[in-house]
Amino acid sequence: MEFILSLRETELFSNSLYAYTLAAIVFLVSLSVLKIFKSLIVSKILKIAIKTENTLDDMLIDAINIIHWPFYVLVSLYVSFRFISLPDFLSGTIYYLVLISVIYYAIKFAEKIIDHFSKKIVESKEEEGGAEIVNLLSSVLKIVLWVGAVVLLLSNMGYNVTSLIAGLGIGGIAVALALQNILSDLFSSVSIYFDKPFKVGDFVTINGYSGNIKKIGIKTTRIQALQGEEIVMSNNELTQAKVQNFGLMDRRRVVLPLGVTYQTSTEKLKKIPSIIKEIIDKQEGATFDRSHFKEYGDSSLGFETVYYIESAEYAEYMDIQEGVNLEIFRKFEEEKIEFAYPTQTLFIEK
Repeated sequence: MEFILSLRETELFSNSLYAYTLAAIVFLVSLSVLKIFKSLIVSKILKIAIKTENTLDDMLIDAINIIHWPFYVLVSLYVSFRFISLPDFLSGTIYYLVLISVIYYAIKFAEKIIDHFSKKIVESKEEEGGAEIVNLLSSVLKIVLWVGAVVLLLSNMGYNVTSLIAGLGIGGIAVALALQNILSDLFSSVSIYFDKPFKVGDFVTINGYSGNIKKIGIKTTRIQALQGEEIVMSNNELTQAKVQNFGLMDRRRVVLPLGVTYQTSTEKLKKIPSIIKEIIDKQEGATFDRSHFKEYGDSSLGFETVYYIESAEYAEYMDIQEGVNLEIFRKFEEEKIEFAYPTQTLFIEK
């Protein structure tokens, strides 16, 4: 008791030795509790992580592990200094250091969460160009978080941030006006990524240009044209254009018109639909729909046949169509059925 009384009575820098001792004990206990608390949380999440297949728990462990010793030391100091009297500037300095530390690690924790979900979105989309856009959006979100953190810190330090926020707003408007074309393409790329009017590899026709989508970038999309050249179009232009996307087709519908001469007999006219049906049924990758004697033309008897090619690939579509056409020509030649072509027959009455 005498020792404790002597500590209470002995003063140093306006505080008793007892107060310093108590503050030191509180500092050590706080530091130990915080470290143990962190270890317990991490070990608890690790046990859950072993039983689950998702990566959310791994993300939480990484986020907690980014909090290093300066944070625990500063928080422990702040708690322990509550038991002693300090000059205003020193207590204020400790308070702001703790505040900066809390805000810093809170932002780093939020960044880990953003990175985790950005990665999950990219993996789920599995598209070229997707990582570029998602990473850009996550970077913009991180910048917004840091700007908000700075404003919050300045506000807590007693600064009037109203004018600063107004200045940021005016500056943002000025930047947006200066970069409106770039921002328009950027927002269009985000729209393309999430709306998916087409994806890399699709065969499309846009504004008279046809080709395969080669790359979807942040500002432009590149199309490999059939002639071999590369067409670069702005994303803003693409979102406003009419896009024919052949890559989304499961199969192609083919309408095949045929004309035979008026000299063809009725018996042969009746056989033509069944001949064509048999040819298409034998062709691999083709599905017959219908074939009819459709009309009387000026110089031919018109037939219309409809069939489907069970592929979206243009080269395969042309191969099958060529096979059907050649076989029809051979069969008509065999059956002595003549194809019609524009002619005029002049009958002279004697």
